[in-house]
Amino acid sequence: MLQDIKELTKDQLILWLEDRSIKSYRAKQILMWIYLRQADTFEVMTDVGKDIRKCLARHFSIKRLEKERTEISQDGSKKFLFKLIDGKYVESVLIPEKNHYTLCISSQVQGCLFCLTAKGGFIRNLTKGEIIAQVRDVANDIGGSKRLTNIVMMGMGEPLANLSNVVGAVATITDSDAGLGFSSRRVTVSTSGLIPKLSQLGRETAVNLAISLNATDNKTRDMLMPVNRKYPLEKLLDACARYPLVARRRITFEYIIIKGVNDSEEDAKRLARLLRPIRAKVNLIPFNTFEGSDFERPEEHVILTFKEILNNNNYTAVIRHSKGQDISAACGQLSANLMRDA
Repeated sequence: MLQDIKELTKDQLILWLEDRSIKSYRAKQILMWIYLRQADTFEVMTDVGKDIRKCLARHFSIKRLEKERTEISQDGSKKFLFKLIDGKYVESVLIPEKNHYTLCISSQVQGCLFCLTAKGGFIRNLTKGEIIAQVRDVANDIGGSKRLTNIVMMGMGEPLANLSNVVGAVATITDSDAGLGFSSRRVTVSTSGLIPKLSQLGRETAVNLAISLNATDNKTRDMLMPVNRKYPLEKLLDACARYPLVARRRITFEYIIIKGVNDSEEDAKRLARLLRPIRAKVNLIPFNTFEGSDFERPEEHVILTFKEILNNNNYTAVIRHSKGQDISAACGQLSANLMRDA
């Protein structure tokens, strides 16, 4: 089986070409065809010599992910279930905003306690090429006047547990010279908080950082997010305070607000105290109820009160209402539905 050329970094491709006495500048030409012109074969690369194209075709492929299922919400959200080469599944969600699209991509085939993929558990890491392909393939599908401008790595999996592939994919996604050309200011990596990897992410990328917090005490977070048993809140927040933030940026703390679990006024006040040493903002995400879940969405007035307490403590707090609820657009749900239907 031929290697997907998207697995190579630009530097790796340059070395491969130079080993065959091919000029290094050809790497940029080849990658521009793949990422900017969305080429599916080497044959179409007309400004690359025929002998080079034949050599590339003997050693590499330009793979696309197989679309197993696509669902479109009434609000315009579009969910893709991609079948990977080994028969496993991964999901991406295209979210329409006022003037652009945001794409939520995955880094692993894995889940967390309050999403459906938990029942399947960790399967494997996505490769660098599989992460990039989610962006490349969805971008190729978009028509009309709206552009895909924002990438959020908030789908299936824990990005920092697959850091080398995530960093490599981010390098290609944000490469304006021979990659997909997204601004690093518009790429966000969300993590549950693998502390040993946090600073490395900050050193090796310039993307935005989002922390899935979801609780203000260790007992509750232990229950929601077992990673907290190894990296408890106090250590996580200390690591966030020391994170090498890009100037004028803040860490986003994602807080999935769940009825009777973490939605009290005391939780809101405690959250405000915990984040005081950090340049922080908060995304409040009302829980997206699904069949079989033990959790529920709080009443609207509870959510608004929680937000008001944070605002009164001088935090930017935004309520992120879930889109695509009619197509099970929370991470893992389309994959779970497919497995249930099988």
